[in-house]
Amino acid sequence: MKQDDNVTSNKTQTTTIGGGCFWCIEAVYDEIDGVVKVISGYSGGSTPNPTYEAVCTGTTGHIEVVQITFIPEIISFDEILEVFFNIHDPTTLDRQGADIGSQYRSVIFYHDIDQATVAEQKIRDIDEARVWADLVVTQVSELTRFYFAEEYHQDYYKKNPYQGYCQVIIQPKLLKFRKQYMDKLKK
Repeated sequence: MKQDDNVTSNKTQTTTIGGGCFWCIEAVYDEIDGVVKVISGYSGGSTPNPTYEAVCTGTTGHIEVVQITFIPEIISFDEILEVFFNIHDPTTLDRQGADIGSQYRSVIFYHDIDQATVAEQKIRDIDEARVWADLVVTQVSELTRFYFAEEYHQDYYKKNPYQGYCQVIIQPKLLKFRKQYMDKLKK
């Protein structure tokens, strides 16, 4: 996959998050103003060059994640996390809805110490405010390696809007997101 020249400029930042199926997370972040690229992939495990089939077994240690490149002058890392904590349940261990397994755990892979600090503070704030009935179990870990998911996973919702999973799981999540974050949508 070729990276766009403007994505690698000094005016962008990148973070990597996981909170269930990467198709869902990617579909949401693709619509946010200031997000210039969202790539589905795998991270957090020990198996080199994992495949979707291997990750789905839960034995690789990898998590389905998205790598988000964004313009902090338009959307801050804190706002990226605000959306993240509102589009999935960060209190369920190794599960998001019907997606069960360690590959669906909630995680923030930080790319620098500032992201780690913001992520850890965000979790403390959510727990102290009792936003959820249970405490947040989202892991905050340094990104050590990111593997691109297979090409058919990239822009999955855009390419397959009428597929069953997209209609039943992703579409309602997107509608809720759009209603809650109208001011953050791309024009």
